[in-house]
Amino acid sequence: MKTVLITGAAGTIGKKVIKYLLIEGKYNIIAVDLKTRHNRHVLGKYKKRIEALYADITNDAKFEETLKKCDYVIHLAGVMPPLADLNANLSYEGDYKGTEKIVRVLNFFNPKCHLLYASSTCIYGPQKNEEISVNAKIEEESLSPYAKTKLDSEKLIKEKLNNYSIYRLPVVLTNPIEENYIFSYKSSDKFEVVSEEDAGYMFSRAIDKIEELNKKTFNVGGGESCITTGSKLNKDILKTFGLSSKYLKTKMFIDKNFYSYIYKDSNKLDEILSFRNDSIDSYFLRAKRKGKNYYLRKLLGKLFYQNKK
Repeated sequence: MKTVLITGAAGTIGKKVIKYLLIEGKYNIIAVDLKTRHNRHVLGKYKKRIEALYADITNDAKFEETLKKCDYVIHLAGVMPPLADLNANLSYEGDYKGTEKIVRVLNFFNPKCHLLYASSTCIYGPQKNEEISVNAKIEEESLSPYAKTKLDSEKLIKEKLNNYSIYRLPVVLTNPIEENYIFSYKSSDKFEVVSEEDAGYMFSRAIDKIEELNKKTFNVGGGESCITTGSKLNKDILKTFGLSSKYLKTKMFIDKNFYSYIYKDSNKLDEILSFRNDSIDSYFLRAKRKGKNYYLRKLLGKLFYQNKK
């Protein structure tokens, strides 16, 4: 039975990847994340079904040793905006340094291992066209610290590894009460998103098609049913989940530098993996079924938990 290691495993997409890999039931799963109360709670739900490793991937010896015995690494860990843009050094240390460590270990000790890297479509920066592809010209001087870190990580992977695939993720639809959510897109922009369910399923499906995906870069998108505008998306999120402090902070203090587009080549990945099962409508339908009281309880519980810490 082959081994899959997931970094950032307790995060939004990481939890979905674990869910779908467990459904397949044909992999040893090693879930890696920082040792926090929240992460222990999340990964503890899987008990003996996975191996949980609590480690800082930039400087943990046990993590390095674990990398040497893996067949696949799904690298999701990193510092997300807006924090990544407010603290460029933190973004570099938390994202690029972690990628550098993984690449070094795989390059020297486990070159047959395949790295699946979660990059970001924000690396395109400001573009004149509404629709772009992976071949779009990138002006590095215009990139945010987060985007520059992602681009540098991509370059490192392509230079050092023979077995890798890169997946540029757009805005990911998730629950802004429970999970990290990026509000730093422009309200006037029209763009393509993907749901957390489809993103997680995509990474789990990619392992089965790894030879076809090797040494390639893809834009990940939900397709036509996942195209919206920033203003409409914000309106629907506020209507469904209510007002959040993160939304207010982004609205007032954070640059709208998560440039988003329609990806005219995002169908290529779906043609290989058939991972698209979701839409913006189904995302909000699931959310509404839970009811506002559910999200209010979650928010109060989160505030209580933070105060208790």
